Amino acid sequence: MYIPKFTITNKILRNIGLIEAGREVILNAPLVPAYEKKFREEAIVRTVHHGTHIEGNELNLTEAERVLKGQPVVARDRDIQEVINYRNVLNYLDYVGQGEISKGRITEEVVKKIHTLTVEKLMQPEAGGSFRKTQVVVKNSKTGEITFRPPPAIEVPYQISDFLEWLNKTSKDDMHPVLKAGITHYELVRIHPFIDGNGRMARAAATLVLFFDDYDIRKFFSLEEYYDRDAAHYYDSLRSAAQGELTTWLEYFTEGLAIELSRIKEKVQKLSTDLQLKQKLGGQQVFLTERQISIMEYIQRVGFLNNQGFEDLFPKISEDTILRDLKDLMGKGIIKKEGKTKASRYMLR
Repeated sequence: MYIPKFTITNKILRNIGLIEAGREVILNAPLVPAYEKKFREEAIVRTVHHGTHIEGNELNLTEAERVLKGQPVVARDRDIQEVINYRNVLNYLDYVGQGEISKGRITEEVVKKIHTLTVEKLMQPEAGGSFRKTQVVVKNSKTGEITFRPPPAIEVPYQISDFLEWLNKTSKDDMHPVLKAGITHYELVRIHPFIDGNGRMARAAATLVLFFDDYDIRKFFSLEEYYDRDAAHYYDSLRSAAQGELTTWLEYFTEGLAIELSRIKEKVQKLSTDLQLKQKLGGQQVFLTERQISIMEYIQRVGFLNNQGFEDLFPKISEDTILRDLKDLMGKGIIKKEGKTKASRYMLR
């Protein structure tokens, strides 16, 4: 039976401590629900762009976002299709992550479905979700360097079955979800069960592990950006585990999530003002409209909002409507008003 080999180092412990701290703030910040849609949309765009870019996709972040919105982009058909496919994969993760399809288990069928969605219209239909029958090598898409050689094709079904048996028997009480996700990422890349699309499949499966263990963190995060920012380090870290010792890889993997969640935590804290606000609100989370979110972001950026800023912020919205939004925010104890009439300035409390 598969048994992962690694050592819990001080670096891994420190990273998991940062991850837990970030997760706690994100889940409990009083203003998070108001920004949830925006944060999720940003995470989707970053995940899709960087998750395909690291594999050689030539679209930039703006172009990938336009594709996701259904807007025209002048680019290779393959690049456009890869972005569409990975968005479909994320939709599938949301669906299957609820646990109703596979009962919270990552099965062979789930792995094959993720792959089928990943390579739709990029490979022959019969190749989607079909284990490879030939030997392949894994290369760095940017340098062409061979990073490692996966096991022979004949071993693929057995190694997948062995690994998934271990994964589904290991609960979050047995092992921290982040470590399970990191091991899943590496093992599916190592086994390399398909001819193409293994990196995207492995990263998606690792994310699904987090979802199943109630570690979705409101789906605000994107590890793909961390990998893509320094692809050489990503491939080097994968290669470090070539002899079956995963410690260095897990240090790298946990560091990525720690960096990502710390970044989101800081953003959430700014939007949540401070702990005094939460105390004033009795620890309750606050729900704001899209327009109120824009007002909050403007005040965060500029420091205040006055009447002269109304037209810049909402050129097609009446002043009375904006004043009603501001009054509601004051009523919630989120902002305060200084001055009178046209000279008034609205700031965070």
